[in-house]
Amino acid sequence: MTENEQNLNQQTPDTDADEAAEQAPGEAPAAEEAVADVPAAEDASAEEPAAEEAPAAEQAPAAEEAPAAEEAPPAEQAPAAEEAPTAEAPPPEEPAAEEAPAAEAPPPPAPAEAPEPAEPLSPKERRKLARSTHTGETRAPRSIEERARERAERRRQKAARRRVYRQRVRGRRAAEGPRADTRVSEPKAAGIRKVRQGVVVSDKADKTITVRIDVVHQHRMYKKIVRGSSTLHAHDENNEAHVGDTVRVVESRPLSRTKRWRLTEILERAR
Repeated sequence: MTENEQNLNQQTPDTDADEAAEQAPGEAPAAEEAVADVPAAEDASAEEPAAEEAPAAEQAPAAEEAPAAEEAPPAEQAPAAEEAPTAEAPPPEEPAAEEAPAAEAPPPPAPAEAPEPAEPLSPKERRKLARSTHTGETRAPRSIEERARERAERRRQKAARRRVYRQRVRGRRAAEGPRADTRVSEPKAAGIRKVRQGVVVSDKADKTITVRIDVVHQHRMYKKIVRGSSTLHAHDENNEAHVGDTVRVVESRPLSRTKRWRLTEILERAR
């Protein structure tokens, strides 16, 4: 083989390598096929340079892809740089973080108040409470016999409760023992006798006068002044009082069938 053919064979792989470098990384197999189309009649010396230059052709796309790989991170880092302020945004939210412990620590619950002891209700209050809780539903009609049975059952229950209560009271009194008599016997004080003042309306009887007692009071409900009068018989030992005199009488022991008063003083004589 002449020297010109050898030089031509050497130039052909370089051209193929340049074309493969210009192609995308996915087209590398096409460059290898071009190298495979070289005539098999070439010497081993011609194939060795091609074998040595083939890796250069394969490395060329990698070399060209390196800048792209290096350029890609800035494009990916740009959003990260833009997102950096958003990552720094939490500092304004620090007050909320400070408030969180306060929210997590609720105030201590107030001590529960002890329920007041329920006072025993009187029968009237119990009936009133039962009426207030009544739902208003009507009962089915009952016969006279059923009503009588219910009444007898209620009486039996009440009698049982009374029996239990009386037994409890008797047991408590027996445990306390006999009661000490704390009463002090005092002499009875002399009673205060009533005194009345009125006008003599009759002195015909011997040693007896009839006295009119005028009464004035206010009505309890209507608050109206009510005037009234009553008469009584008084004992006049010396027949001193006459009709029209204003006298004072005092209560005394029964002196006759109608006399329970005695003349004590004549306040004003009749004109």
